Amino acid sequence: MALPDTAPLLVGLLLLFHAFGAWAIVEVNMEDKVEVMAGETAQITCMFTTDEGLGGTTIQWFYVLPNKERQRIYNKEPMHEAAEQNTLFTHRISLNVNGTAAVLAIRDVGVRDNLEFICVIKTLTPEEAEGRTQLQVFKSPTFPTIEAVETGISVNEEAPSKIGSCRVKNGYPKPHITWYRNNMPLRNTPREVVVTSSTTIESSGLFSVQSELTMKVKKEDKDAVFYCEVIYFVPGATKMTESQHINITVYYLPTEVTIWVESPKGKIKEGDTLELRCDNNGNYPSSITTIKHQNSEYSVENKTMVRTNVKRLDGGVYECTFEETDNFEVISRSTKVSVNYLESAVIMPKDSIAVMEGEELKASCNALSSLQTSTTWFKNEKLVSKGNTLSVKSATLETAGMYKCVVTVPEMEGMKTSSTLQVNVKGSPQILGPDVQEVETYETTVNLTCSATGFPAPTIMWTTSDGKNLNALQTETEDGAQSVVTFKITPNVKVFCNASNDFGSKVVEFNIKTIVHTTPTTTTTTSTNTITYDTVLYNTSTANTTIPSTNITFINDTVTQNTSTNYVNDPVQTPTKSPNIKKESKGFVIAIIIIAIFLLAILGSVLYFLYKKGRICGRSGKQDFSKRKSSKDNIVVEMKSDNTEEAILLGVNGEKQQPNDQ
Repeated sequence: MALPDTAPLLVGLLLLFHAFGAWAIVEVNMEDKVEVMAGETAQITCMFTTDEGLGGTTIQWFYVLPNKERQRIYNKEPMHEAAEQNTLFTHRISLNVNGTAAVLAIRDVGVRDNLEFICVIKTLTPEEAEGRTQLQVFKSPTFPTIEAVETGISVNEEAPSKIGSCRVKNGYPKPHITWYRNNMPLRNTPREVVVTSSTTIESSGLFSVQSELTMKVKKEDKDAVFYCEVIYFVPGATKMTESQHINITVYYLPTEVTIWVESPKGKIKEGDTLELRCDNNGNYPSSITTIKHQNSEYSVENKTMVRTNVKRLDGGVYECTFEETDNFEVISRSTKVSVNYLESAVIMPKDSIAVMEGEELKASCNALSSLQTSTTWFKNEKLVSKGNTLSVKSATLETAGMYKCVVTVPEMEGMKTSSTLQVNVKGSPQILGPDVQEVETYETTVNLTCSATGFPAPTIMWTTSDGKNLNALQTETEDGAQSVVTFKITPNVKVFCNASNDFGSKVVEFNIKTIVHTTPTTTTTTSTNTITYDTVLYNTSTANTTIPSTNITFINDTVTQNTSTNYVNDPVQTPTKSPNIKKESKGFVIAIIIIAIFLLAILGSVLYFLYKKGRICGRSGKQDFSKRKSSKDNIVVEMKSDNTEEAILLGVNGEKQQPNDQ
């Protein structure tokens, strides 16, 4: 109800001010531009002053359409305010008035909001003022991607060739792309460098830019590094991003060809594996490399040539040729290869030589070689001479034998050849060993060996002292002959080895001695009142063994022990093994017999001692055992001597007794 009452008053005042020419003063101040990143909230401030105060002030916001017309988006009157409906900003804007500052907030700005905004301030009087601000929205582009050409580029191309392309997407404002080669920017240069760019406006209003670099390459570009740089804008600054670095393949013709021996290192000898390599300082794909041996016309279409087991004829000049098939350019280079050789050693005289004992021996050894050689002579793996000539002033039988000549090349390891020479010394035979040789054996036959040296090879004959000739097998040796004979031993018969040739003979005597085994036998008799001990020997010729028993007789409290031994030689020279008793048991049986006799003797001594002490049969003092009858178990062992004399038994008083007195 107050408004109808005051309205005429306000109108009246307005007419009064107009009648007297008193108008209100209104001023508006705004920034030229406001920058914000896409997706953020933009705030545009409108600063104003008026003489009438805020009570009658109207604030209106507009943006400029592409056709330069205005579109109101917000209206604030003293009694009412609201955003205009059906505009781009209806649901995204709000107005905040604080004193003389009116701030328009635009939420979630996009690149389409990149517009000019107008703030209009009106008063109750017809006066009004306005200000303008350009809203600038920024969007950073994606990371740039770069692609190099997959094929190689020839330096012989007349027009610039494509190097690669660079692309960046979704930036605002439009990004800029600059190409770099080895950190130096590339600019458009007629017939040398061409940079072509294209821009795409996406449906979102963002910009995507693609740039392509073409240029005329040089040989140096094979190691060059290319990349692109993207420059884009953000609020209050300019930023830059580099792409990845790329290289390109540059094809260029060679200016020089090189050929060399890869292996072996150093000098080459026959039998080696030769490997030649060829290369050039170009890399043209449409080319042919050929290595050719000029002497033999042998060639390979490759950068490597391998020849196994080379000979001296494989030496000579090898040429490497490079041919570019597109331009038909040919470049070549050659090298000389030397294959060292060492021919087989040749000894003169050849194979063998025969000299008389006491004469001079001379032989020479040579081997043709491309390098300096060294010659040595060996006999039985021992060094005997150095130099090409083998010389012995006075040959002896010891001079004879097989000589080996070895020729080497000192400056090349493994270069060696050899040959042999058989030296024979003519002279009377010599038999190895003393003139009289003693031979001992357990057997009935013996093998005799006779080795003789000499040239011509001696003939060996075997004879005996009783005038017999023995048949034997003879074999030739390196320095003579050898014979082995089997001789059945005959007592007092000697064997002779006779070696002879055209220059004399030599005889050696063999004395053969037979070693005979002797085995004693044992004779056992039975007696009374006497103790007789026997030494028992094991007879290997008898299948059964007799173990003696001992009879102990006490006479007048005195123990008498009569011992006699009788050995009988076994006439058999060679022992015969028993079929029932093994050799290994002989020693064991003999030991058992000796231990049994020893224990019986100890037992007799103990019994005698107990008797003397009166601890046997309940008696004390001495007891005459001589009256007791001897039982069949009482045995007296009588040992007979070699002359079969009877054993003498001693009485109690030490007197000799006849056997019938026992």
